[in-house]
Amino acid sequence: MRVLITGGAGFIGSHIVDGVLAQGFEPFVVDNLEAGRRENLPADVPLYEIDICDEERLADVFDEVRPQAVCHQAAQMSVSRSVSEPGYDARVNILGWLNVLDQSVRVGANQFIFASSGGVLYGDVAQPADEKHPVAPISPYGISKWAGEQYLEFYTKQNAIQGVALRYANVYGPRQNPHGEAGVVAIFSQKMLAGGEEPTIFGDGGHVRDYVFVADVARANLLALELEVPDQFVALNIGTGIGTDVNQLATLVRTRCQHCWSQVSKAGQVSAARHGPPRRGDLRSSLVAIHSAKDVLGWQPQYSVTEGLDTTVQWFFEQFHIAPP
Repeated sequence: MRVLITGGAGFIGSHIVDGVLAQGFEPFVVDNLEAGRRENLPADVPLYEIDICDEERLADVFDEVRPQAVCHQAAQMSVSRSVSEPGYDARVNILGWLNVLDQSVRVGANQFIFASSGGVLYGDVAQPADEKHPVAPISPYGISKWAGEQYLEFYTKQNAIQGVALRYANVYGPRQNPHGEAGVVAIFSQKMLAGGEEPTIFGDGGHVRDYVFVADVARANLLALELEVPDQFVALNIGTGIGTDVNQLATLVRTRCQHCWSQVSKAGQVSAARHGPPRRGDLRSSLVAIHSAKDVLGWQPQYSVTEGLDTTVQWFFEQFHIAPP
């Protein structure tokens, strides 16, 4: 199977590329490298360094690759930027996605995976929300993700193709960008390991999130690529259904950072997190129910948050070769 992965040089996309290769499929990557990195990909994986909003160049790529399946991970991912620049958010997350859909249909691709978001669609939920929970996005980013799902469902019905929208919870793991607003595990790991700058917990730290490890997310995408989709379109939550608040997360990450330094230096100091003022618009609790993914995909997470953090913090420690403070 020839699989085109948009955003494939990024955090989640590059792990999907690894899975596609392991499955014996042929991966091709479209990425403008604004957030992605060439070094995230094996050297022999074709990378087309273009923007999905560039219709002409995107058409040339589809003519060359002729993919049978498309896994769409490319996106404008910043909630705050979507609020300040809703037009830009819509241009990338809606019009860019429509470009991908149009070109895919034109060359005969028939399987589509769309990276959606459970957190921004369901809003504040004290219990894990399933896919029937009312959708009420409050940011342009959430609105564009919801619109993306609706367009995918429309295209599946119009063109007799298959589409799966995967509603991710809070994804973390190796290769995550520690400079973004959503990568709290990456931010905590880098700052705590560096020892010179305290990471900030906004508010009282009681905000609860559903943290899902990137390898589990990539595996969900691989299963979706070969799914015989019921009724041509389905939306599925990809998370754990288990909540961890930010105070707990900071403690878990710090303990692992200390363990990393203990392997090489008894003198290494690990920064503790400090509390800062709360951020406007932060959800108090965001959790997703995953029984549909179990039933439809045969998927469930294989990593607990403690196991995932073991791997993630060790990766950051080895990747950046931070000298003991």
